[in-house]
Amino acid sequence: MDDKDLLSNDGANPHFAQLLTALSATATTRRRLLQAGLGSAALSFFGLPALAGPTGRAGIGFAPISISSDDVVRVPDGYIVQLLYAWGDPIADGPAFRADAGNSAGEQAEQAGMHHDGMHFFPWLVDGKPSSTHGLLCINHEYTDDGLLHPDGMVDWSHDKTRKSQNAHGVSVIEVELRESGGVLRWQLLRPSPYARRITARTPIRIAGPAAGTPDMRTRDDRRGNVVFGTLANCAMGHTPWGTYLTCEENFNSYFNGLVEPTADQKRYGIRANGAGFRWHEHDSRFDVATEANEANRFGWVVEIDPWQPAQAPVKRTALGRFKHECATVTLASDGRVVVYMSDDEAFEYLYKFVSSDRFKASEAAAGGRLLDDGTLYVARFDGDGKGRWIALQYGQNGLDPGNGFADQADILIRTRQAADLVGATKMDRPEWLAVDPQNGEVYCTLTNNRKRLVADAANPRAENAFGHIIRWREEQADAAAGVFDWDVFVLCGDPENADAARRGNIKGDAFASPDGLWFDRDGRLWIQTDASGSVLNRGDYQRLGNNQMLVADIASGEIRRFLTGPKACEITGISATPDSRSLFINVQHPGEAAGGRSSPSAPLAGSGWPANQFPGVTGGRPRSATLVVRRADGGVVGS
Repeated sequence: MDDKDLLSNDGANPHFAQLLTALSATATTRRRLLQAGLGSAALSFFGLPALAGPTGRAGIGFAPISISSDDVVRVPDGYIVQLLYAWGDPIADGPAFRADAGNSAGEQAEQAGMHHDGMHFFPWLVDGKPSSTHGLLCINHEYTDDGLLHPDGMVDWSHDKTRKSQNAHGVSVIEVELRESGGVLRWQLLRPSPYARRITARTPIRIAGPAAGTPDMRTRDDRRGNVVFGTLANCAMGHTPWGTYLTCEENFNSYFNGLVEPTADQKRYGIRANGAGFRWHEHDSRFDVATEANEANRFGWVVEIDPWQPAQAPVKRTALGRFKHECATVTLASDGRVVVYMSDDEAFEYLYKFVSSDRFKASEAAAGGRLLDDGTLYVARFDGDGKGRWIALQYGQNGLDPGNGFADQADILIRTRQAADLVGATKMDRPEWLAVDPQNGEVYCTLTNNRKRLVADAANPRAENAFGHIIRWREEQADAAAGVFDWDVFVLCGDPENADAARRGNIKGDAFASPDGLWFDRDGRLWIQTDASGSVLNRGDYQRLGNNQMLVADIASGEIRRFLTGPKACEITGISATPDSRSLFINVQHPGEAAGGRSSPSAPLAGSGWPANQFPGVTGGRPRSATLVVRRADGGVVGS
């Protein structure tokens, strides 16, 4: 979900855009990036053998498809698309989705939430080997369109409507299996399943790490400061070597009604008066800052969920910092310490990483979560010579002390943005998903766009970053725990036919813009998903780019091919695969989304009729976010 008019960082830290020209003049940077190798510890996390480098990569094996403005999902010839799990589908034997949006709040708590986003497939183990036909899917539900969620939209807002909206947020855990049905292999939800559950904005969640129990985390309802009800604004995600799911709380500020005169800390996180578009505060006083000042401090975290333990409460890991988390991509350092790369998705915000104090041990996997409670949080600074460094956000270091307004480590973690401001982090253009190359350890990050960047000069190649770009970096000695790195730009996105040369980009292959989702498959192909706002799709600078899409990049050659296009006004997001890479899970979020994110309840199909218009037998009545499975008709590896 975009909050494009919001700008919370008006500080003087350097902008990433100011460094691009200086980097392009450093011809040796790319060579440095290619010379290092990936440590065996990191490879073991991915379950992959060490490879020689880019020459060992599998190529792209499909013909690219054209752009599209159609209200359907399109894929290359030879591929099959299956609808698996749409908003309102039950996680167990019932209740079924009602086309008139008449499901109750209690029923919604047992159904797929709205606006599917990041997800991960956890394979079943069969004789100690991961299955590619059976497992658990964890799926984020980022936010709601209350114009579609209720029969009459947001009129006569009530306690029941608030509860239903809260129950449509959070995470789904579902059990899925590839089975033969009518002579055809299809993925199916297993109902009932002992693992199936919904985690919502009302679910009790434990708070752990340095900020747990501190005064700023305590409320009238939780005087110990160690339990919070709910997770929300769940955007992208991560997964750990010990088999758990990390869901990330992004635009949490939109749920809080702030003060007429917000404090500096509240303003820095975008919490303002009349800013609560979801109206929960009218019937749940936790979300009214004037009533409960500390509740907002309890959101904006990374939340760990063990999908294999349905009775176990999720945990908010405060050592990872509080900001608008887009994702939490996990890898291992060369010595086995856990490293989590994270992004703060707002214009001019920062990139972070966390390095655990202790090492991950496969023999102690059940206790892996504790590694996320003790370690060091860093923020990135990118320099114009193609070098960069990680600056520790640690109490007593880099000016983070009482003299600069920080009382202790918990204070730094609750006010992570302010700490990053102080140490001079580099302001980025809406950093989103991160992905670690399984073959050489490079880290890639999508910078979706930033139209607020207005100055064009020798140090800033494009005034208004309307199309976004993808950066990458290589940690020193290919060690994810290193303090310094080399970086360059993988691609400047754009429209090669744009009349403005600064907006054409440098894509080798198919045009795209506003990159968001990012994921490497096991063979080293980079999958890119786009999230251009409905306000620009198929108009203006985006006139020739069609609906949002998914593409595949060949890292060795730089070629990018279009693999999938989505229905009208949707976002393509959430990507995961089975271990054999023969089934690819993809999410379609908010098809037909109206301007401002609220549909008209009197015309629910005005923007899109998907998925009912494409998949026979699917209940319609309103557009529905959904999880898809894409497979090759011949059963081969997707993308090859």
